[in-house]
This record gives sequence, C-alpha cells and structure tokens, in this order.
Amino acid sequence: MSCTSRNHWDVKLSEIGRRTHNPIRSIVENIVCEPNPEKSMIALSIGDPTTFGNLKPPKEVIAAVQESVASQLYNGYAPSTGYESARAAVAEYSSNEFARVDPKDVILCSGCSCALDLSISALAREGQNILIPRPGFAIYKTLAGSFGINVKSYNLRPELGWEIDLDDLESQIDESTAAIIINNPSNPCGSVFSRDHILDILDIAAKYYVPIIADEIYEHMVFPGRAFHSLASLSTEVPILSCSGLTKRFLVPGWRMGWIIIHDRNNILGKEIRQGLHCLSQRIIGSNTIVQGALPTILKHTPQKFFDDTVGVLHAHSKVSYNLIKKIPGLKPIMPDGAMYMMVHVDLPNFPEFHSDLDFVKQLLAEESVFCLPGQCFDYPSYIRLVITVPKEMLEQACQRIGEFCLRHHKKTRGSQINEIHSNVIPFPSRPTPSRDIRS
Repeated sequence: MSCTSRNHWDVKLSEIGRRTHNPIRSIVENIVCEPNPEKSMIALSIGDPTTFGNLKPPKEVIAAVQESVASQLYNGYAPSTGYESARAAVAEYSSNEFARVDPKDVILCSGCSCALDLSISALAREGQNILIPRPGFAIYKTLAGSFGINVKSYNLRPELGWEIDLDDLESQIDESTAAIIINNPSNPCGSVFSRDHILDILDIAAKYYVPIIADEIYEHMVFPGRAFHSLASLSTEVPILSCSGLTKRFLVPGWRMGWIIIHDRNNILGKEIRQGLHCLSQRIIGSNTIVQGALPTILKHTPQKFFDDTVGVLHAHSKVSYNLIKKIPGLKPIMPDGAMYMMVHVDLPNFPEFHSDLDFVKQLLAEESVFCLPGQCFDYPSYIRLVITVPKEMLEQACQRIGEFCLRHHKKTRGSQINEIHSNVIPFPSRPTPSRDIRS
C-alpha cells in the first residue's frame, strides 16, 4: 500500500535546472532578424575552428583514431578517470622542467568544459563564490550558477593587452572565495599573459590562500614573439587545477577529450579534494574511450609543423583583420597575441542609431549578413568579438562589409559616398553557411 497522498501531477523543475543559464545563448537567441538574402552569410561568431573546413587535424591524428577503432580494445567502459595509458600520455605531454605530472594527477573528462565543471564543483560549495574574468567565457557563470555558487568578476585591461587588473582582482577576494579562474590564452580576448604577470597573479592567490582553476584550453596557441607559460609551471605554493584538452590545438572539438591536472606541490588540497574529483568523474562514467586509445599516439607523434602551420594561419588572419578594421571609423580592434579571437571596441556614441553592441550586431547581420558576437555575451558591452579561423578571403570580405556598414551608420560619414575601403579585398563567392553557424 502506497503512503503517498498525491492525487495529481506535480512535476517541477529542479533547482539546478532553474539556476542554469547560458548568457550567450539567451542573448543570441533573442537576435530576431534575418541575414540579408542577397549576401552570403559570414559567421564570425563560432568558436569552432573546423566549421569551414580550412583548418583540419593532421593525418597522424586521424590515423591514430582509426587504429584505435580497428584494435577493438576500446569499445567498453574505461575507469572513470581514464585508462592508465591515456593518463600517462597526458602526464608526459603536460610535463616540463618546471612542473612534472604523474598519471595519478590526471583526470580525463568529456572536453574542457567538463573539466571546468568538475573543478568548480569540487572546490566551491553552495553560497561560496568564485572569481572569473571580465570579459570572459560565459560558461564559468553557467556552471557555477547551476550549483548555487556565486560569481564575482575581476576586470581585464584592454589598454594593456587585456592583462588582469590586479588591484581589482585582489579587491574581489573575500572569506567566501573558493577559487579564482584564470583563462590564458584568453577567450574572448586572444591575450597571452607574460611570465611576470602570471607571477603577480600567483602572489595574490598565495597571499589570500585561494586555489586557482586554470583554463588553458588554448595552451601553446600563441603568436610569434609571445610565449605560453602555464600557471602550474610558475607556482611554488598555490594549488592549481589545470584544465585543457585536444579541442582547440588539435582542431577536434567534437571528439570531447579534455582533462584536469592536479598540481598540488605542498599537498594543500589533500586527499579530500582529490577523492572528490574522482567521485565527480564517476558522474560522467569516463570520457570517450576510442579517443583515449589514440591519445598516446596523438600527443607524442603529432608533428610540430602542424602546430606551427595552424598558429601561422591564425597569426596571419589576425594581422589581416586588425589592419582592415583599424581603418574603419568608429571601430578600434585590439590585436590578439594568441588563441582564435579578436575583440573590437565599438564607439557607440558615433553610431546614434544603436543603443547597444547588441543593436549594432543585429543590424550588421540584417544588412551585411555578417554575424559577430556582441560584447554583452562576455559581460563587456560596447565591444564585439570576431573569430579569425574562417578562410582568409571570407575574413577579408567580412571586414569590407563591416566597413561599408560603419560608413553608412557612423554619424560623421553617414550619407557620404561609400568608397572602396580595402582595394585588395577579393569578393568572396556566395555559398551556403551551415544553419548552426548563426547560433553557435
């Protein structure tokens, strides 16, 4: 005999479901306008380097996965933290003379976003807070908010190449701060922190005894003249959970292979946090086993030339974009030092028709079929973010269209004859863009 007194359906959304909110999705999905049907769609909004087919993983990576499938050894469940051989491969790949990694310190995850999810939920409790960058990747707020963890933002400084405002970072720390998220190289800024700047960040974390979650999914994707320094390689006392994966550097985001590396030289996190991460990994029953089987080959035998060529393309694209956009009235691009993005300031007072960066983006889409993400997606109004992974000719065409749009709407040039802004731009032929592009 049931003891329930239910006599009707009463199904309610859970607290986690209610609190989960993706700012990018909510903003982008409210862009209710159609692209110009007379112009081919150019989406500069997608943080997926594979979308247009111009950037592809090397044959060695593809062959490694094919061999993993053919072996029939990786069709079943793996340990929740990953096969020993795969974790050992990540440990070797991530070790350097300053930070040695043991396989037991590696937890494989379903992409870097999953690594961030497990790290946040292991370090922070409901009612505590974590610190995140502004501008910054929206998923930090999405993941924390779903667990009832508060988010406080520290500012980045565009005039200093998006370095962290260290005074602001320090001012945000309080008794309830459970962790600081540091994203380097950065999405959306494309910034790369210097060694000295990272040491300053670590000094603040050590002063207030706050661990760091390092989002380093763009590790090593830095342009000539810059160097990538992992936080763990420079930390002597601050415990760090480093989150990375294959996604960006190896050009395989859909393979969902990420990892957490526990750097805890002084055993500050202790057995509890380590065990907690292991338990949390059991919620996902481990990461993709086929890719795990290929990891030792992928991480050891991907040619350096592939990495150099990819960075070379991105660097060239960043220079093309910067040099074209800096000529456009009302826009001020900030040259990136790595990753796949460029932030551009929109001088809204000179575009009186638009009340916000979102208005600017919507009208640009409607008139020119060029789609960028508004700065609001990254908690940073009056900016737009451009993705620089698209083919060069498409990128040039997008910049030309943006220039023509700004000439039409800038209060000092509006109504004047629109001249050819970039005489060397080759018109990009019309071709369909995948329907997912505009919403990604």
